[in-house]
Amino acid sequence: MATGRPREFDLEEGLDRALRVFWRHGYEGTALSDLTKAMGINRPSLYAAYGNKESLFRKCLDRYGQGPASHVGEAMTQPTARATAEYLLRGVIRVTTREEGPGCLLIQGALATSAQAGPVRQEVIARRQAGEAALRDRFQRALVEGELPPGTDAADLARYISLVSYGIAVQAADGASAGELGRAVDLALTAWPR
Repeated sequence: MATGRPREFDLEEGLDRALRVFWRHGYEGTALSDLTKAMGINRPSLYAAYGNKESLFRKCLDRYGQGPASHVGEAMTQPTARATAEYLLRGVIRVTTREEGPGCLLIQGALATSAQAGPVRQEVIARRQAGEAALRDRFQRALVEGELPPGTDAADLARYISLVSYGIAVQAADGASAGELGRAVDLALTAWPR
């Protein structure tokens, strides 16, 4: 029985290479030729291994969350709500000031897209909203446990931390240094409910 020819490239490495291209150029700024060149494969191989460009981008979003942006999930395991917020914000600095980006794939990756890329934009929006909802739930739990002062609005606090997080990503994409961003986080955390 004949078997198909083995793949000549590593799927995981190809995904990492595609992630770097999307991270640097965004969804619509990335052409298929950019991806095939970076990945070292031709279009038929890309389609066979990963599906279309949209499918590949979604796989890269998953990879981003499990790899460079894994600090988001790790933040939720911190012992206090304030530690969660600080861990998250300092993690954003680490990720967005890396050479691969700079910036955040979930912010710059598909913020402005054409109607054709609407599903990709909606996917990124849904992922950002899920992150904010997880923060809200963490802060709500802290409120119930008495860690946050009565009257603290968990949703507003989650939105505030998300806004600071997104601002870090934009500032990093504009060239702000990790030190500058760290000082901004220090200042932002002075507003933590007491």
